[in-house]
Amino acid sequence: MIKTEKIVKKYGKIEVLKSIDIDLGEGQVAGLMGPNGSGKSTLLKSVLGLVIPDSGNIFVNGVSIKNKFDYRKFIGYMPQIANYPENLKVRELFKIVKDIRSDKSKYDYELFENFGLGEIENKYFGQLSGGYKQRVTASIAFLFEPEILILDEPTSSLDPVSTEILKDKIIKSGSEGRLVVICSHLVSEINEMADRLIYLIDGKILFNDRIKNLINGSGETLGKSIKKIIQNKIGSDEHKNS
Repeated sequence: MIKTEKIVKKYGKIEVLKSIDIDLGEGQVAGLMGPNGSGKSTLLKSVLGLVIPDSGNIFVNGVSIKNKFDYRKFIGYMPQIANYPENLKVRELFKIVKDIRSDKSKYDYELFENFGLGEIENKYFGQLSGGYKQRVTASIAFLFEPEILILDEPTSSLDPVSTEILKDKIIKSGSEGRLVVICSHLVSEINEMADRLIYLIDGKILFNDRIKNLINGSGETLGKSIKKIIQNKIGSDEHKNS
């Protein structure tokens, strides 16, 4: 559903993405991790068409996205920070996004209902707490039953109950055959929801594998497995350069 071929992105002399290749299909829940500045946000924004790579190609459902925007109808996007107009009421916001997607007549209100957003639909978006803004943003991402979901730190600002509601929805979406890509700093979340982990360091993919292969029956936590892989990789690279 999402395939990238040798994606390169530079800002001046700084190479943020260095020949990135990924191939993700339906029914996968893929975690995207890495330290700050590793290129995670740039990669996601490149897939969304918000950043234009300097070279390489990106395919969504087998079609190159170069000079195209219609493919975005297949994607539900949840940014890390909600940035909707603060002078709109919640119900007005949902009406506007539905009017924009006039090609859709069926909506997924499961998160809207489970988050209890009907109780605050007459409040202005700017009046909402960070947690409620996050609930609204998540509900909009899932509203049009997209084939692909890109979620950037989806549980930040959410209370424990709302976090579990969203986690259940993400796992359910993967089981229904959708592709879900989750960018998160929380190893426990990725371990709980994802079946694959892509780890970026310094604009390169350090590893891209199924989580069960990373743990490999060792009995270790995913966090400890990641630490060991990183240490082994860094040690190997230092040995090569010595």
